[in-house]
Amino acid sequence: MSQRTYRAAIVGTGGIAGAHAKAVQASGGRVELVAVADVDTGRAAEFAAKFGGPNTYASAEELLREERLDFVHLCTPPQLHAPLALACLEAGVTALVEKPPTLSLAEFDTLIEAERRTGSHVATVLQHRFGAGAVRLRRLTEAGALGRPLLATCLTQWYRDEAYYAVPWRGTWESEGGGPTMGHGIHQFDLLLSVLGPWREVTAVAARQYHAVDTEDVSMALVTFESGAVATVVNSVVSPRQTSELRFDYERATVEVEHLYGYTDDDWTVTPAPGQEDVKSLWAADPGSGSSGHGGWLKAVVEALDAGQAPPVTVTDTRRTMDFIAALYASAFTGERVRAGQITADSPFARRMDGTGAPWRKK
Repeated sequence: MSQRTYRAAIVGTGGIAGAHAKAVQASGGRVELVAVADVDTGRAAEFAAKFGGPNTYASAEELLREERLDFVHLCTPPQLHAPLALACLEAGVTALVEKPPTLSLAEFDTLIEAERRTGSHVATVLQHRFGAGAVRLRRLTEAGALGRPLLATCLTQWYRDEAYYAVPWRGTWESEGGGPTMGHGIHQFDLLLSVLGPWREVTAVAARQYHAVDTEDVSMALVTFESGAVATVVNSVVSPRQTSELRFDYERATVEVEHLYGYTDDDWTVTPAPGQEDVKSLWAADPGSGSSGHGGWLKAVVEALDAGQAPPVTVTDTRRTMDFIAALYASAFTGERVRAGQITADSPFARRMDGTGAPWRKK
């Protein structure tokens, strides 16, 4: 039985778009890149030539009007994600949106409403969920094979220099929606949430430690989960020794991964608790070679569409992560603990992630 080939386009041909195009090339013919769009038509032409010569357009609107598509990869600056995703949904095309999917919780809720109304889908590109190690850890956690999750740490400690922030759309609430909490650490703590399940409460701080930007460059949070597990989350772009780390302490073992911008199975380690050595055999009995790159994520998207399902990461999953981000900022800027679901539509932190305003702006 032959498998369907999906017709895809990429909107925005900057840095991350290359990872999407390479994932399409590695799809084994399941996805065909048929078009790209960019306001910089010269860059679009160069990108098209590099990745197979698809048609090029100067706008997403023109692309959606002229092409027959199954899905569109949105790789533009964050402030364009919501309007472009809405345009895709209205055109009956699935939107695959880079992180952060929107600038605010309210914007994300407009995508949820549009998905329900149009019957098309929107999915967020949170590819770290799909590496073999993460898939295995979720499976063992859900089966109870590691015992109860007790404690976790989640660190995204990266470094960004002044040249990074010289790009006009970086470092502002209006264009990025936030600092490393929105644009950098989201991969790590989204994976944390996918493993530990519903979060219950967050207490946080956020600070502008070094960079002369509007957004924070550091945030930290203490999180409790419905399961009873507790976690710390750190997001930074001021850390010269860069690392991305997740550690999960269960009753029967500690499971860890350390990498920078993407992991393989070799980056995971398992340390059994005394008398629980069989945990290592449980981990080894489920081998996998998949990395946390865009290829594994795109494979999961295609498999979901094959089955007539919403592609991952679905709006339900992503909203939990966006609610966590809004709650983290609300806690940091009000000094209060914030519960899951507490940021309702009338909250200033639903409309903007800085809500009532970052304290350094008031100064």
